[in-house]
Amino acid sequence: MSHRIAIRKTFNKIAVTVVAGLLAGVAAAAPGARFASYTDPYHDKVAAAGYVEKTAQVNRVKLSYAEGPDNGPPLVLLHAQLLDWFSYSRVLPALARRFHVYVIDYPGHGGTVTPPDYPMTASRIGADLADFIDRRIGKPVYISGNSSGGLLALWLAANRPQLVRAALLEDPPLFSAEYPRIRETVAYRAFRTSYTALQDRPADFLLYWIDGNAQFFRTRVAPGTPFILTHAVNAYRKANPGKPVEIGLLRNDTVRMMVRGLDRYDPRFGAAFYDGSWNAGFDHAAALASIACPVLLMQANVSTLPDGTLNGAMSEAEAQRAMALLKTGRFLKVDAEHVVNLDKPALFVDTLERFFLEP
Repeated sequence: MSHRIAIRKTFNKIAVTVVAGLLAGVAAAAPGARFASYTDPYHDKVAAAGYVEKTAQVNRVKLSYAEGPDNGPPLVLLHAQLLDWFSYSRVLPALARRFHVYVIDYPGHGGTVTPPDYPMTASRIGADLADFIDRRIGKPVYISGNSSGGLLALWLAANRPQLVRAALLEDPPLFSAEYPRIRETVAYRAFRTSYTALQDRPADFLLYWIDGNAQFFRTRVAPGTPFILTHAVNAYRKANPGKPVEIGLLRNDTVRMMVRGLDRYDPRFGAAFYDGSWNAGFDHAAALASIACPVLLMQANVSTLPDGTLNGAMSEAEAQRAMALLKTGRFLKVDAEHVVNLDKPALFVDTLERFFLEP
């Protein structure tokens, strides 16, 4: 659901992990060399599993997605905010063995293209995803969404029930993404960067994000941190024009995927969470209560900061409230970070297959 999606132990931990990875590699590399030469090994693994990158014009949106081989029932995957479809790369080869996978860059992310006046709301994005499922897939699907993607999966199950066989909600920000509760979350602090970007209109949001958090990096990590990260991004872009930024010196998969996602992120998406417009016409409680299909609610690690700020997708009480509203819900608490499919890929695959294929 936010910049918090990266690791869920606060933006502080993201920053420390980013810089630790960068500083560890700088001493052993010629300037720019290792920044520019990295290729994630899962590109080849995903391709070998039969996935093909595609686009589809759906209403006013040009959706970017990857489709796997037809080895079973259709499965739609919706990534967390700030990421893109490739963030599922650690689980895509395994899922291709028993499903026909469609992993989508929903509006505001990755290679998907939206018009300048496109409303970044759950209802608009959900309706376009529903039309993609109806027109391109043509049959009911299993759906799994992480964080903001989980909210979109919820919207689809509630509003287009004929298209959804069952849904796995991977650590979604239920209730905590709604006003006024959102003001009490770590995520809300991070959304402000997207909101201010709409006023400042930076030409490069990734570098704007780094610069906007420069003082934090200098005081909490090291004085040269913003320079190092900016240098890494520019070096990679120079050597790999047109490709999403992937910084190999970042040791944490989730943080590296977040930087990749920020490179093609539309801040209008995060700003809509900040000002509350994303949930216009979308009430989480009403949606949960209306769903008829089976739902698995997965909750990852969560904590509360000393000042009472929620450091996670949803509190234990919010997860319990969601379960009380679901007609056919199951609950699973996992010892994992927010992006479970990256932090614990084997656990994610096993859970998904058991829930969808072995009811």
